[in-house]
Amino acid sequence: MGQPATDDAVIRWGILGAGGIAGKFAADLARTPGNVLAAVGARQADRAADFAARHGAPRSYGSYHELVADPDLDVVYIATTHPGHHEQALLAIAAGKAVLIEKPVCLNAADTREVFAAAAAAGVFAMEAMWMRTNPLIRKAQELVSGSAIGELVSVRAELGLGRTFDPGHRLYDLANGGGALLDLGIYPVTFGWIFLGRPESVAVTGALAPTGSDATVAMQWGYPDGRDAQLWCSAPVKAPIRGLVVGTEGWIRTEGRFYRPTALTVMVGELESRIDDPLGSDTHGYGPEIAEVARCLRAGLTESPLIPAADTIAIMELLDGARAELGVRYPGE
Repeated sequence: MGQPATDDAVIRWGILGAGGIAGKFAADLARTPGNVLAAVGARQADRAADFAARHGAPRSYGSYHELVADPDLDVVYIATTHPGHHEQALLAIAAGKAVLIEKPVCLNAADTREVFAAAAAAGVFAMEAMWMRTNPLIRKAQELVSGSAIGELVSVRAELGLGRTFDPGHRLYDLANGGGALLDLGIYPVTFGWIFLGRPESVAVTGALAPTGSDATVAMQWGYPDGRDAQLWCSAPVKAPIRGLVVGTEGWIRTEGRFYRPTALTVMVGELESRIDDPLGSDTHGYGPEIAEVARCLRAGLTESPLIPAADTIAIMELLDGARAELGVRYPGE
């Protein structure tokens, strides 16, 4: 087990998995002061070694067990596809490692609860890698809403349509691989709605299934006792603008670019329109704020982040479970 981080300690990261997201994360890790990539693990030793060479990691391992056993790691980023997250997160936690787990943490809420319970019992940090919640423009939008900059909050809307033609062999349509629009895509609009409105009182779900039985397109309408609402939509086969809109009694905030990693905010109050640009710039992949938040929490001795608390992650998975149940989508083994 790595030693507890001090206020000025360099946080030593291990990356579990060597795919595309792992590569983007590693590139931003190198740009984030106070953090280093110390090791990478993959199921194939040559793949791990190649990743380590490309991203400057001094050590590589041909198994996940070897990676989490490395005594010189402070935290493991689990960058694989979500069907493996449950087992891999528990493996790292059992080895005493803090974990940042790519979204969604698990296939369902029950497994998610088990992961966070294990982390709590072990006294180690655990967080879902919902990078959107650490994004400075998303946090600015939350600040504006909480400060009543657009009046009283009325409605939240978000959609994510990928435009991926149906292919029974593609992971998005493969139930055995956790396929479906909700877990890969819908978790973003659902989280967007949650951070502004919290848990809904009522949820209406409609959608269409792919021939493989996975959820292809899903629409959710959330209702609240005071009349507020959220309209959240995702689709694997249908392409759509990936935007978020937050509407108040006196104005609105619209994300520009993809809402989970916006390039700007447009803020309209009355007849006055303003724009807030992305402080991260375009030369990063956008993972820096997430990395910095994990490092901050480790240095502070926290076991979860106040920006992405375990209770929120579990509650959002419960909403996704409910939507899948409404549509009749079940994963093998559930």
